[in-house]
Amino acid sequence: MSDTRDDTGGTTTKVVLISVVAAIGGFLFGYDTSVINGAVGAITEQFGLSDLLSGFAVSCALLGAALGAWFAGRIADRYGRKIVMIVGAALFGVSAVGSAFAFGVWDLVVWRFVGGVGVGVASVIAPTYIAEVAPARIRGRLASLQQLAITVGIFVALLSNAFIANSAGGAAESAWFGWDAWRWMFLVEVVPAVVWGLLALEIPESPRYLVAQGETQKAGQVLKEVLGTRSLDAVQRKVSDIRKSLQREDKPSLRDLRGPKLGLLPIVWVGILLSVFQQAVGINVIFYYSTVLWQAVGFQEQDAFTTSVITSVTNVVVTFIAIATVDKIGRKPLLLAGSAGMVVSLTAMAISFAQATGPVDDPSLPQPWGTVAVIAANLYVISFGATWGPVVWVLLGEMFPNRIRAAGLAVAAAAQWLANFAVSTTFPALAGIGLQVAYGLYATLALLSLVFVWRAVRETKGRELEEMGAEEPARAG
Repeated sequence: MSDTRDDTGGTTTKVVLISVVAAIGGFLFGYDTSVINGAVGAITEQFGLSDLLSGFAVSCALLGAALGAWFAGRIADRYGRKIVMIVGAALFGVSAVGSAFAFGVWDLVVWRFVGGVGVGVASVIAPTYIAEVAPARIRGRLASLQQLAITVGIFVALLSNAFIANSAGGAAESAWFGWDAWRWMFLVEVVPAVVWGLLALEIPESPRYLVAQGETQKAGQVLKEVLGTRSLDAVQRKVSDIRKSLQREDKPSLRDLRGPKLGLLPIVWVGILLSVFQQAVGINVIFYYSTVLWQAVGFQEQDAFTTSVITSVTNVVVTFIAIATVDKIGRKPLLLAGSAGMVVSLTAMAISFAQATGPVDDPSLPQPWGTVAVIAANLYVISFGATWGPVVWVLLGEMFPNRIRAAGLAVAAAAQWLANFAVSTTFPALAGIGLQVAYGLYATLALLSLVFVWRAVRETKGRELEEMGAEEPARAG
């Protein structure tokens, strides 16, 4: 293999800015998945929903996300990364307007599903694009912007919902122009959706995609800008390496993922299992159902906003730990440390809730177990937020060979959203048995994630994308 060093003198402002633009998709991802939480109570009341329909109005977006993720890679390989970002922005905008004007639960479900498709698209295209434009030496830090943007999106949705609800006197009350406050909660999302779409028009196309389309001159210009090098030879070497890694006679498709082991290439299974484990450890339970925990340890219901803000801010802050360390420590060590931290904290939560008194649906924790549970819950958020939250997106964006990157990430992201849906919908049933059962199960899955990372995940720190998958066998038949 030829020399693939960047030959750069430093990080270019250009690559940081275009990575930030791509990461706005992550912001919308986080905002869209969280905005419903502030509105669901008012929607349930206004439309007279059963618990089942109310829950489906929330979870239908996850099914849309799985669909969006599944098709995003194929569209990105055919029409380009920029087009997919613009489509994603349009989906978010349409969903926001449609949800705001919903006249019944079923059209609201449709618009939430459309927004979910946008979430799935953003979950694929942002890490793909950032990985393909970022220099290897800072790729982990730039790719971590995706998770940072997601956590900021969650936090902004929380603050926006609170501001609108407080201004109106409640989510079900009338706000500006006589509109229900919960409708404004959805409509606000139009602003970042339009911003993302407009900025996506201004950024360059991925150089890997341009080479795949035979536009090597344009690819060279983009590489020169993002790598910050004046060396024409370095750019030509990079273009040549990309071209070699993409050599094929047919157009890219999901068929490229086929392999000898259970029908898929081993690297694809690694990506799928990374995605599933990221959700299987129960992180979204903390964010979707945190009120149960806080009330069990003595907080009043009106304190739920304060405790949710603390958890959300913690999630944002600890993401900076990953940004600061992912290119120094590496991906695999961070995942191993995160799994170990989650095993300990989730086990402590399971043991704490095993001491609970009162009915299963309204448990109460005696001291010191209440304090132990609160500390363990926050350590769990830290363990996940500093490692598995951002690092899985980093790995998914860079671990696949060039020829299957978008398709591989699409399948892995679709699996992640289905796992999210499964965990979120099964938690109430597990909690009905006892929260110690739920947290005990997640602790076990965290332990399995540690074993999986130790045995199956390969370090990608500092490696060029053209080196990824060099050890993979050629696609069968």
